[in-house]
Amino acid sequence: MFRGWQFTAPHQPLELVIKQDPEPGPGQVVIATRAAGLCHSDIGFLEGTIDWMLVTRPIILGHECAGEIVKLGPDVEGWKIGDRVAVAGLGLDAPGLIADGGFGEKFIGKIDQLIRIPESVDYVQAAAATDAGQTARKALRLAEVGPGRRVGIIGLGGLGLTAAKMAVMLGAEVYAVEIDQSVWASAEEAGVKRVVSSPKELIDEALDAFVDYAGFGVTTAGAIEAVKHGGTVVQVGMGRKEATIDTTQLVTREVILRGSLGGSYVDTQDVLGLMSEGLRATATEITFEEVPEGLERLERGEVNGRLIISYPAP
Repeated sequence: MFRGWQFTAPHQPLELVIKQDPEPGPGQVVIATRAAGLCHSDIGFLEGTIDWMLVTRPIILGHECAGEIVKLGPDVEGWKIGDRVAVAGLGLDAPGLIADGGFGEKFIGKIDQLIRIPESVDYVQAAAATDAGQTARKALRLAEVGPGRRVGIIGLGGLGLTAAKMAVMLGAEVYAVEIDQSVWASAEEAGVKRVVSSPKELIDEALDAFVDYAGFGVTTAGAIEAVKHGGTVVQVGMGRKEATIDTTQLVTREVILRGSLGGSYVDTQDVLGLMSEGLRATATEITFEEVPEGLERLERGEVNGRLIISYPAP
């Protein structure tokens, strides 16, 4: 038997349930959850704004998962009980979306989504490397972030601060945009060259690219105006559903504007690799019992970085 926080319907509180242990089928394993991230998507499910993403319901939420294999499916090879794994779900095919996830003490993992956690990386960081980490990494890849590249990171929240740290480690010259000055010091300590309140303050820098992890309309418009001629703006955040942009700026300065959704197995591998080299996602640990309160804190905007459920060892 195991416990989990189950979603039943929008505008209803999560329900604490006790369920029978899951049984793995072909190509599956059972994972004892050791860490699971709380995501703004989980708030969207509860509010009913994006609950269409939930393929199954009722369902135990939690799509940013890491843990220890405790049972193998009938045909599973190359994995053993006790292996430490992160789960790189792809699109809607992830624990917490299509089947019970990391807000429960056990869940099913598909072997083609499992990634071994490096010895030097703990479970909390590994959970942060999954959906959040892969999303941040993919956007940096689309912005061609690397040595000699000059990039602006907009929004130093759960995705953006980790992305800024990654961009520095990847060899880029990194600038950041964030209205909350309380997080400026963290970015500067990570090697960000300059932090400002608006993309327009970076116009004189003529940056090669901006990656907008906030997406509040004015951030998108400001990035288009501030990036260099022929530069790239990658849109990740959706703080607003609409943005009013100056198409004259977009066209005459030949700016490339593209969206970025989620990430891939390889992106998660990249993040875990950077973590083994010293990358640390900003994360606050909470207990299983604190999940409802944690979601409320996340909704109120009181979280710096990621909130991660840390489970005791089985």
